[in-house]
Amino acid sequence: MVVMVGPMIRLPVFLFILYTHLSAADWPQGSGPNSDFSTQGTAVTTWSAVQSKNILWRKTLPETGQSTVVIQGRRAFFTTMDPVTQDSELGSNIECWCVDADNGDTIWKRPVKGEHPLRLSGCFSDSSSPPPVTNGKSAVFTNASGTITAFDLEGELLWKREMLTVGRTQPFLYNDTFVVIRQVYQPQQGKFGHDHKNAPLSEWTQLVGLDFATGEDKWATTCGVNMGCVPLLQKLSDGTPVAVVGRGGGHSPPEKPEGISLVNLDTGGTIWSLELPGFMATQTYTVREDTAFVFHGSFHYSIDALTGQIVKKTPVVGEVTLCAWTGTGYEVKRVDLSGSEKRNITQQSNLVAGDFHYFRCYTKNWLGRINLKTDEVEYLELPLQLKRNSDGTEELLHMPNPPPTYKDKKGKLKPLPFNQIAFTPNDMKNSRGLVVVGDARSRYNGWGHYSSVVPTLIGANLYIPTMSGTVFVIAANAQRLNGDAVVAINDLGPVGEAWNRASLSFAHDRIYAHTIKEILCIGK
Repeated sequence: MVVMVGPMIRLPVFLFILYTHLSAADWPQGSGPNSDFSTQGTAVTTWSAVQSKNILWRKTLPETGQSTVVIQGRRAFFTTMDPVTQDSELGSNIECWCVDADNGDTIWKRPVKGEHPLRLSGCFSDSSSPPPVTNGKSAVFTNASGTITAFDLEGELLWKREMLTVGRTQPFLYNDTFVVIRQVYQPQQGKFGHDHKNAPLSEWTQLVGLDFATGEDKWATTCGVNMGCVPLLQKLSDGTPVAVVGRGGGHSPPEKPEGISLVNLDTGGTIWSLELPGFMATQTYTVREDTAFVFHGSFHYSIDALTGQIVKKTPVVGEVTLCAWTGTGYEVKRVDLSGSEKRNITQQSNLVAGDFHYFRCYTKNWLGRINLKTDEVEYLELPLQLKRNSDGTEELLHMPNPPPTYKDKKGKLKPLPFNQIAFTPNDMKNSRGLVVVGDARSRYNGWGHYSSVVPTLIGANLYIPTMSGTVFVIAANAQRLNGDAVVAINDLGPVGEAWNRASLSFAHDRIYAHTIKEILCIGK
């Protein structure tokens, strides 16, 4: 017996079963096979790039890059910046890579120019940040400096669009539609200013759908989208494909009113909008069982995805449970966070995993979660950094009490901000020893004010990378968020040398990571 798996492909049944198994195990876009940064399977939980433990292969890259590695079959796709010849702060051209997922050997790479320079190795994004998207026949690459390009699997150009996109966008594929966030107003000196708040609708940032095969326009939203939000492909109970988009945030975005909208991904039309004054839209949006979940100020909202009506508001501050580091171990206690801060989550860092909505605290080195069934809020203090040495020794840097101090410009002693406490700052050097960074905050430890990568849920475990190359593995459905929930803490390279701004991907029992210097394939 044979089975058709494509217009011209006929496979015996046993090969068809293998084919579908391998396809299900792919990671075809930055948000994974389910467009929610999750997948089934069992991945390794312990590794070390420093000590070459559970590292199957590593590929040294000529230049910095930020895109999540995308896997289709035995091919891996990602982007880097075009190599510089001296220490540099800005860049606009990228290189699109296709490598062998089994060993990292280069199959092909193609340059893609961009017109609008962005800050290199930015702690929010750069030109290379958007992950590729593949449908198994071709791959679409997004240069956030103004170009979208499609290549077939042999590297032949299929189409090209001049379109300014958002560096933090997570493009995804719905049927034959490539969905991405389009930017209209342009960066100045590699960054976006605060002078767009009165821009007309024609200059608003929008979610757009392009034909995957041709790059031609299919639809564009009119409700407006903040440049830092992460819409995901979701489905309502009636099968309607949707994405939640948000408006509001820093740098005076023009899109109004502040709040969220539900968009139909067949047409780009707005199903409903909910105004949330003062909304910080830079988060990841999930819909589950016709309920959308968002963070707004000091609250976690559950919203009826069919009507746009608020169902429940749960405070994430006030009296909460904290598992704190005492200096010798963990201690669980109740703490009062009332009135602590206006913004409570690190940008883009949240993810629904099992019965919990996880997020990273904005002002402390804490991982938080809210139980979607009981509304209980828990926080877990995590180390600031892991330092591993080639001799097998390691150290964890916890928040010191009291914190170290520094002298300001007037010579006054002040506490060092927690996001600057580190074994050593990130050196921001590429594999050739050149400094490639346009934002000093990229040198920080990976906590605090910047855009965090979205965690990855693999089976039962949540993988949470930080900008300094430390990766926390958390038991996502742990009964309590305490020290026992920390499965492992791993490194992506020597402390200070393994800067990372890409989510981890998982395919065929392997984890893929992208640092400032290399691609790592992690597994047994």
